[in-house]
Amino acid sequence: MSNFAAIDIGSNTFRLMIAKPALSNHITPWHIQAYTHRIVRLGEGLHQSGCLCEAAMLRALDAFHAFADILKQHDVDAEHTYAVATAAMREASNGHDFCQHILQQTGIQINIIEGHDEANMSLLGSCAVLPQTIRNDFLLFDIGGGSTEFVRAKQGQCLDAISRKLGVVRLVEAHLHTNPPSADDYHAMYQTCQHHLTEVEAHWLASQGHQTIPPTLVGTAGTITTLAAIDLDMHTYDANLINNHHISYPRFLQLKQQLLTMTHEQRQAMPSIEAGRADLMIAGLAIIDTVFQRWAYQDITVVDAGLLEGAWLKISALS
Repeated sequence: MSNFAAIDIGSNTFRLMIAKPALSNHITPWHIQAYTHRIVRLGEGLHQSGCLCEAAMLRALDAFHAFADILKQHDVDAEHTYAVATAAMREASNGHDFCQHILQQTGIQINIIEGHDEANMSLLGSCAVLPQTIRNDFLLFDIGGGSTEFVRAKQGQCLDAISRKLGVVRLVEAHLHTNPPSADDYHAMYQTCQHHLTEVEAHWLASQGHQTIPPTLVGTAGTITTLAAIDLDMHTYDANLINNHHISYPRFLQLKQQLLTMTHEQRQAMPSIEAGRADLMIAGLAIIDTVFQRWAYQDITVVDAGLLEGAWLKISALS
């Protein structure tokens, strides 16, 4: 049975998964052969300049060279590899040119996907690990470095999806100026989030004719999975323990208070927070906080699976 590879090229994190299709009794549809990720922060300075900066592109190129070596080690050819790029590549004026450079340098073909495709692939990946009771009717949100996707779904199928330019890298660069975060900085992030959620509600109304809020909230991607790891006091990350972990709203408020009162250095020293994510957690808290309060959710279900796994399911199904 062949190996298939998916690469998620986010505005903050790059992830690579190589897997074989799993037997029906396996916990997931994939049997992982290799996994790695790098915090690249590709979207550094993008919202100010409109283009990928030189330092970010050098970090990205280094990551792609490493990924290409891993693909070669596992005999994964180009036809069995699906690399998807999100907000940073979408928005950067030099994004397409950089993709061509990556192809020439590493042989990795990058597909820049639109926000609705990103949302649908995140839904596909998340549904692979969610129980049927949740898949029946839920709201999925996927917090990225440059954007956040909101998907209303029933029976695992997308009702509507919207991608907003509400990413943790973007929020940090625009509003986080103090250490520890000041109340004013956090409030500015929160207000920005409120504006975006107003636009999400307008999209819901235009799309389905109603603003009905699904009964279950599901979150995916690095911010929310890191929050779950902190809640579990996890020193070695385990995706299987993260999948379907529940965080109540009162518990979220405790974690938020803990993280907001810490300095950047104190957060970075926490074993559950990987290097390069300590500042981004503050922006992630603001997004999650706004979703909790705006739509009156009492808890959130966390899943590690999302865009990367959705991309893998796409490429494995095509072959």
